[in-house]
Amino acid sequence: MTQPISATNDFVVKFANVNGSGSASANELFARCILRMGVAVASRNIFPSNIQGLPTWYEVRVSGEGWLGRRGGVDMMVQMNPQTWERDIDEIEPGGYVLYDSTKPLTTQKTRPDLTLLGVPLTQLSNTLEGTIPRERQLLKNVIYLGALSALLGFEPAVVEELIRKQFKGKNKLIGLNMKAVELGHSYASANLAGKCKLKVERANIVGDRIFIGGNDAAGLGAVYGGATVCAWYPITPSTSLAEAFMAHCKKFRVDPETKKNNYAIVQAEDEIAAIGMVIGAGWNGARSFTATSGPGISLMQEFFGLAYFAEIPAVIFDIQRGGPSTGMPTRTQQSDILLAAYASHGDTKHILLFPEDPRESFEFAADAFDLAERFQTPVFVMMDLDIGMNDWLCKPLEWDDAKVYDRGKIMTAEELEAGKEFGRYLDVDGDGIPYRTLPGTHPTRGAYFTRGTSRNRQARYSEEGIDYVDNMQRLLQKFDFAKTRVPQPVERPARAATRWGAIYYGSTSVAMDEALASLEARGLFVDVLRVRAFPFADSVLDFINAHDQVFVLEQNRDAQLQKLIVNECAVDPARLVSILHYDGTPITARFITDAIAERLTLSRKEAAE
Repeated sequence: MTQPISATNDFVVKFANVNGSGSASANELFARCILRMGVAVASRNIFPSNIQGLPTWYEVRVSGEGWLGRRGGVDMMVQMNPQTWERDIDEIEPGGYVLYDSTKPLTTQKTRPDLTLLGVPLTQLSNTLEGTIPRERQLLKNVIYLGALSALLGFEPAVVEELIRKQFKGKNKLIGLNMKAVELGHSYASANLAGKCKLKVERANIVGDRIFIGGNDAAGLGAVYGGATVCAWYPITPSTSLAEAFMAHCKKFRVDPETKKNNYAIVQAEDEIAAIGMVIGAGWNGARSFTATSGPGISLMQEFFGLAYFAEIPAVIFDIQRGGPSTGMPTRTQQSDILLAAYASHGDTKHILLFPEDPRESFEFAADAFDLAERFQTPVFVMMDLDIGMNDWLCKPLEWDDAKVYDRGKIMTAEELEAGKEFGRYLDVDGDGIPYRTLPGTHPTRGAYFTRGTSRNRQARYSEEGIDYVDNMQRLLQKFDFAKTRVPQPVERPARAATRWGAIYYGSTSVAMDEALASLEARGLFVDVLRVRAFPFADSVLDFINAHDQVFVLEQNRDAQLQKLIVNECAVDPARLVSILHYDGTPITARFITDAIAERLTLSRKEAAE
């Protein structure tokens, strides 16, 4: 007989709700209660792309070890959606738990003998809340199950009350109603379900000084700190909240305290093509400008990317990747725009890509992207994804060096022009492939040039001579090659024992990879790892591959896009790279990575023994 799961500070709770039911705030309160008790959580919101009525899930990983990725599997399901009951029940681990609304008895719903059913009459209890209308009672049902969970899992009552008072600060009626709902759930569970749940939360000191923040919010703030003053965008999931975050932070940090005038411009364009055109126009004028979009927007912006690359105009693009192609899965996560962004536009192009692993790096890379864009006079793509962008992550506090000076790149001044310094817009005078540029209005008679998307010579004069075209294209390639020494460098971690196996990964895969490595080492399986943080690839990427017989490449897309980019750019034998691919739209799990690598390593050992 399967025993009920017994665990303290190490389990997964998943909430099955209906979109539009008002469950989001209660579910987030659940996660924050655990954080306030000093225990790490990793929350993932899985929601539909329609406005209301379809299933939505909220998964909370509770980890006393501090793991921040998805583990895989569910220990307790808070089942509030009859339509998904059967599939949700199948997802629960043997010996798991189901908390459900028992106002009506279970009749046709599927159950399992190994599961512990925790019935709470949520509808009945909500109807006892006096002075409420039906919509309010529907919303408060979610708070009632929060109260029940607080009793079952052992939340400290003061923590729950503190968070409710903070969330509804200044709204005393709502504070009272929500506290009453919590008390109803807590009292019922204490009286009727005591001892039936063996999952517990105990106060710990895992969280420390870390903060709980989403990647889009962090990146929006990073753009402010990075000196951005212009944002042009068109709403698209999952990037919209980045532009909104930038707007909110600008209202706080970019308003002149004396004149009260805004020192920023944010334009919601009529479409993605107009948005990137505005960004490039602002960059040409000397402003630090950006757009935030996703895969479909990147597809529409292709021709403008080619213009910015060829005319050498700074621009920053935040690509919050989602499931594709076409409309694909707008509210699901993937890493499926790598090749699209790396070679964006027709003809021969190569673009700088940055791969942050979490909101903290999203903040850092957002700020760095503007320096790189101006230093190399080119578009720079910050390749986030929905998992990073729209979910709250526990990460180290954001940091900024107030002594930092922006890198504006090679800009020729009026004084230099007046002194007779030679200026050719596409003239490489330093051997790094990067020419000098001038900003509009720098000098009344010198330093002007015509910006065009057609071929030209070093002085920016129109030319279709092959020698001028080749000269320009080779210089662009030289500039790109130089960039690999200036972008964020890979992070390498050797295993605790010698191994001929390596693994390369990037972005949001990082947190699941950390846990998977610990699980593999517990089995006596060792893998050296390299986290790639940018393209063009540093020389250390090829060195890492050459140092191992086989290298796993972990990605969240179908077509092994990073692997193909490595093969293409580093001239690596494809047979040496082993793809591990996860692309169902949910964030990759530690169990998935562990099982995939362990299977291959175990097979390799067996073959070697034979």
